[in-house]
Amino acid sequence: TVADVTLSPSINSTGGGTANGSTVVTVTTDDPAGYELYIKASSTPALKSGSNSFADYVPAGANPDLTFTVGAATSAFGFSPEGSDIVQKYKDNGSTCNAGSSDTTNACWNALSTVNELIAKKTTGNHPSGTATTLKFRAQSGVSNVQPVGTYTATTTVTAIAL
Repeated sequence: TVADVTLSPSINSTGGGTANGSTVVTVTTDDPAGYELYIKASSTPALKSGSNSFADYVPAGANPDLTFTVGAATSAFGFSPEGSDIVQKYKDNGSTCNAGSSDTTNACWNALSTVNELIAKKTTGNHPSGTATTLKFRAQSGVSNVQPVGTYTATTTVTAIAL
């Protein structure tokens, strides 16, 4: 079971702001072929409060964005995985995601989708210690955005599959 995540600090309805949160998922398998770890959201957009929502984060291109960026009049919610088993898509070379072999902290942001997204993979067993993957979540409202007041919630499912 993955722990609930509370984003903080609270974001003002006017003037914008950024809220962050994270949780750790540890996958342990004795399968010699390893495992795959996936994440998906239960809805689109993922972060909602009644009829109000933060838009799902949209990277600038085909790959995740190295930095989380929203326009002044918009808001968005996204995620970034970190850990030794993250897939190439979430690795970076210091300036671009899906390039190089680094796992820069707070980098390579993407949208949650209602379709499983592969975020980590190991091609050998890792029993008994397992491997931790940190899931970071971010909600951001731009400086001129008016984000309706509310308690916003996103439900995600994280699935590990032995190979």
